[in-house]
Amino acid sequence: MANWSEQTVQAAGHELALIRGGSGKPLLIFHDELGFPGWMEWNERLAERRTLLIPLQPGYGKTTRVEWTRSYRDLAGFYAQVTRELHPEPIDVIGFSAGGYIAAEMAAACPHIFSRMALVAPMGIKPGEGEIMDFFAVTMRQHLHATVADPAATPEYAKLYGGQMTPERFEAFEDARAETARLGWEPFMHNPSLPYLLRGLKTPTLLIHGTRDAVVPRGCIDAYRAAIAGAQVFEIESAGHRPEIEKPEEFLRAINRFLAE
Repeated sequence: MANWSEQTVQAAGHELALIRGGSGKPLLIFHDELGFPGWMEWNERLAERRTLLIPLQPGYGKTTRVEWTRSYRDLAGFYAQVTRELHPEPIDVIGFSAGGYIAAEMAAACPHIFSRMALVAPMGIKPGEGEIMDFFAVTMRQHLHATVADPAATPEYAKLYGGQMTPERFEAFEDARAETARLGWEPFMHNPSLPYLLRGLKTPTLLIHGTRDAVVPRGCIDAYRAAIAGAQVFEIESAGHRPEIEKPEEFLRAINRFLAE
């Protein structure tokens, strides 16, 4: 079992909760719009060869809200300051869903901040076909259910979200949804300027998409590929919005191969 801990660091003029675990070259990870669900199998496997740095997003319960942020572009600016202070050299990054949106905004503003960028089911660009799921129009439980293609066949989903939800976990989810709405309500979970700002980006980029994703349509992947010349696409069959827990072997194989290139 990898050694990991939750720490509080001072960066960008703010106290930030940070998960740190594993050993090896640092790997920055941005969790999705529902927050960090806990150390999981894919974390454990990646931590065998990399030191994972997972900031817990402000306003999600563990880190207090950064009041001056009003959009995902602002949040990306805050995280860029944090990243430069914690790791001045270019760093590899994985961003999940809204976390992918954050990473893309950071790369657009600071093209040399990342050495490699993997975006897993990223929001941030309006798809040419399909729509990003309006998860504010459904209950929190319906939102959770939509993130996996087959909840019954996903043990880590059942472990985390099955049965009776604790009041603490319910409150954390609601905090996350409230902060996500504050940052991404209008335009809904995308920035119309982002595809233009990404033009000319040279950062090697991997786009991962589950073929049964009900939250982020394939059109988002196509839009990112059109915006970032040379971006690779890896599809994971029968996976939904969270391939890292639904199909961990396929996910880790793709990530490890990309980071080793």
